[in-house]
Amino acid sequence: MTKKLGTFLGVYTPTVLTVLGVIMYLRLGWLVGHLGLERILLVVLLANGITLLTALSFSAVATNSRVGVGGAYYIISRSLGIEIGGAIGVPLFLSQTFSVTLYAYGLAESLRIVWPAIPIQGATFLIIVAVALVSVPGARIALRSQMPLMILVGISLVALAIGALRVQVGSVASPPSGELTFWQGFAIFFPAVTGIMAGLGLSGDLERPGRAIPLGAILAVLTGFAVYLAMTVVLSLGATPSDLRGDSLVWTRIAILGPWLIIPGLWSAIFSSAVGSMLGAPRTLQALSRDGLAPSFFGKVTGDWREIVPGMALALLIALAAVLLGNLNAVAVLVSMFFLTVYGTANFVAAFEALSGDPSWRPKIRVPWLVNLAGGLACVAVMFLINPLVGLIAIVAELILWLLLSRKERTATWGDARRGLYEGLVRWALVRLSRRRRSARNWRPHILTFADGPVHDFRLVRFANWFCRGRGVVTVSQLVVSDLLTSDPDIEGRVGEMVQMFESENLVVFPEVDVVPGLIDGIVDVAQANGMAGIESNTILLGWPKRQDRLIEFLQVMRRLQKINKSFVLGKVDSGRFCTPEHTPCEIHVWWGGLQQNSDLMILLAWLLTRNSSWRRAKIKVMSLATTEMMRDQTEAYLRDLISSIRIEAEPEVVVKPGDASVAELIQRQSAHAAVVFLGLATPKAGEEEVYAERLKKLAGNLPVVFFVKNASLFVGELVGEPEDLSEHRTENRRSRNHEAHEGHEGTDHSKRCAE
Repeated sequence: MTKKLGTFLGVYTPTVLTVLGVIMYLRLGWLVGHLGLERILLVVLLANGITLLTALSFSAVATNSRVGVGGAYYIISRSLGIEIGGAIGVPLFLSQTFSVTLYAYGLAESLRIVWPAIPIQGATFLIIVAVALVSVPGARIALRSQMPLMILVGISLVALAIGALRVQVGSVASPPSGELTFWQGFAIFFPAVTGIMAGLGLSGDLERPGRAIPLGAILAVLTGFAVYLAMTVVLSLGATPSDLRGDSLVWTRIAILGPWLIIPGLWSAIFSSAVGSMLGAPRTLQALSRDGLAPSFFGKVTGDWREIVPGMALALLIALAAVLLGNLNAVAVLVSMFFLTVYGTANFVAAFEALSGDPSWRPKIRVPWLVNLAGGLACVAVMFLINPLVGLIAIVAELILWLLLSRKERTATWGDARRGLYEGLVRWALVRLSRRRRSARNWRPHILTFADGPVHDFRLVRFANWFCRGRGVVTVSQLVVSDLLTSDPDIEGRVGEMVQMFESENLVVFPEVDVVPGLIDGIVDVAQANGMAGIESNTILLGWPKRQDRLIEFLQVMRRLQKINKSFVLGKVDSGRFCTPEHTPCEIHVWWGGLQQNSDLMILLAWLLTRNSSWRRAKIKVMSLATTEMMRDQTEAYLRDLISSIRIEAEPEVVVKPGDASVAELIQRQSAHAAVVFLGLATPKAGEEEVYAERLKKLAGNLPVVFFVKNASLFVGELVGEPEDLSEHRTENRRSRNHEAHEGHEGTDHSKRCAE
């Protein structure tokens, strides 16, 4: 099936038509009559507030990663795991299916205006079957038919408003009837604001779900909120409380031209809502099937409407069975409970992602984790306020589903002491972590830095701590070149000294002392042995040596570390200045090379640095060189596109290189006032380390803080997250660099050109 649906047709339209549906036409007036204007306005405000928080949570996740088939299930399962996603996916499928029954009941009830003696349940059965038949051809045909339907809904709203304002037989101060509690009314109303699932459920049919979902869903929620506020007041003015309570079709008596303008909009909204739910339910089941949580025949891919037929058939059977619940109100309460569990989990997912600290969490729509958490807690609280027993049953049922879907092994007892508990938790986490496949999305900086002495290399350790920003593990190794059998290195005393100093500076690092027979072999051996069960060091940080021969040795170490996929960072830190108010402007310069694929790690380290309170004012600049004005414009356009895609706030600056200036001179000039400078490293051939060391010294020059980076990490070339989105730009950029190389400038790899 071709993914061509945009924001308006794929998200906004089905969401608005689902929001402005059966509850608005058949139960809003009834609720106003029972609860009174003040209480129903509070219901509308609370329900829409929860939905808006949930829409923001979904938007944050949707703008951080690709959203595939399955909508809410896909988002939850990719954030919290397939097992938890499955525990929520099944209730989501059922809630979408029961929604079809809800809308069918509403449509059957409205038919009484033309057929007063109509058998409600029998009509509901037939309507559900008709909805399924209309939905079979697929999302595009069904959704295109909704455009004229939305016009009819708009006409009915205008007709009601004019009729109510003209008559004004009601009162805005009517007291509640006492027959319906606030939370009972909330449970009946809440399905009115579950329309965001209609757009999310069609995520697999959207052309750009990362843009369409947040924009369409948020606009639709705000539209529905405004309409419900207005219609609540209009209904209170247009009829007496007794009339509102006694006639579910009171709209047809208030509006001008009565049923002639109301019925088309009512039927359009209800029928289109049913179609939206009937389309979303099999998509959720399809996603569950593809993840192995439902039978495989529900997830077959045919490329046309036939792939959703098995899921739609099951949804049809369940929707027909739900007719036996008896009436619209009973189905509405059940739908509310299911949707509240999904909404709550979605909010908790966004809060969890924000709190997890993964560098990959860089959504374009940022929502404070406290807001997400408040949305999740509100959903749980409302479930228990509606019906404590049913709320508890729903949560327990989902926990049982999670236990069935996850192959959870029993853990050993923790022991009685606090240390035993901590060690048990660590072991539990490490066992499961070791079974998880590594990916670029989960990359975290685990830095191993080597120090001659804790005081001497303190600034380097502080930068390592900043780079990790509480997300990764920093290990500080003090190497002692000696023989363990013939010397007494006082390992315990040295470690104690390091611990005392780091704790006094509030640095969360793990110090150790390692006795090695030689420097080069020692660094490589410690790097290989450091860490356990997926928490191994992935980045080695060394300080700038005072001696030329030591710099050559470090370059030899880099070549070995590259073989074991350890990134290498060489830091020259001559200044301890931070990004304080007196340092204006405070800039971090990342010199983009492109040939060695170091820029991914350099930009990420620069971004991680700005996550610290001492560097929040710093601005990241992605610097590059070009040989002509035309190449400068092309490179700058490419960098702007790339920066936007990786969701890191930075600005590009491309400098045209004069023919008489060397690369090193230009870098010294352009970055003289930068607080931190990042430069890429190439791997010199064996025997050429001395020449390359001289180049690095020229590049470092008088820069106060400079880091040379060699990226050998898991995510080389994958920082963007969706590399194919920029494939054309990468090709063009590579073609441009090749052109420069033919002109004798060796592209933009500064580490190769520094000897000019």
